[in-house]
Amino acid sequence: MAELGYDGKVAIITGAGGGLGRQHALLLASRGALVVINDLGGAVDGTGSDKGAAERVVDEIKALGGEAVADTNSVATPEGGEGIVKSAMEAFGRVDIVVNNAGILRDKAFNNMTEELVAPVLDVHLKGAFNVTRPAWAVMREQGYGRIISTSSAAGIFGNFGQTNYGAAKMGLVGFTRVLAIEGAKYGIKANAIAPLAMTRMTETILGAFGDKLAPGLVSPIVGYLAHESCEATGRVFSVGGGRVAEVFIAETPGFYKEDLSLEDVADNFGAITARDGYAVPANLGEETGLFMNAFRG
Repeated sequence: MAELGYDGKVAIITGAGGGLGRQHALLLASRGALVVINDLGGAVDGTGSDKGAAERVVDEIKALGGEAVADTNSVATPEGGEGIVKSAMEAFGRVDIVVNNAGILRDKAFNNMTEELVAPVLDVHLKGAFNVTRPAWAVMREQGYGRIISTSSAAGIFGNFGQTNYGAAKMGLVGFTRVLAIEGAKYGIKANAIAPLAMTRMTETILGAFGDKLAPGLVSPIVGYLAHESCEATGRVFSVGGGRVAEVFIAETPGFYKEDLSLEDVADNFGAITARDGYAVPANLGEETGLFMNAFRG
């Protein structure tokens, strides 16, 4: 296959001052993309700021012959999201790719979870994706082209102790992605999500020696492919880490049907309800509703 490139394409990458976002930016820029490096430069829990974080990555890209600009707006507010897209439009005149990567952690067992731990995590991960993608979406619709990659997590898809706030936000991004894929279809906009496993400052305390196999740069190739104009996938979720890439999908069992279903019917047929043979993978709500119609007819 010929080398994939992004000449003339403009990419916004949030949280790109380090870790995964930096690697995504370096890869896209090395292939010709014009990149907006967004990073507030805060700590892992979202506190503080360091405006130099974004500038340092811009300097790296320029030193390698690429082109990039820094942006230090916060994704956590609508105004910040609009500011990020404004930076792209002022510098490059268009937006082709959005990588929603910015994130923070405020872990705590659910028994000890408080509003101060929940709200900021939802604001950055879930609302942050809304805040950046909404103004970019308007540009993409007008262009008739766009690629959106949002960063979900196994903590949301499969669950992880102490991360109800983070997990809820990350699974929310799956729903966000699937709806964008449907609404963007007629405008040439593709939307996908990744669930990465990599050694970053957010994971270094939990991965230990295992982290040696999980270089952040090994996540970026799937991001690069999903961001490329040749990629037709949309509404999909991919697990990626350490050189392994796999699709994660939501499936539905054939289930059990009875017109006058009772509580006891559910109890007596729970094995049939949960049997995974012959499952379906609906692409949207309409296809999932079709499974009900098939049961009614059958």
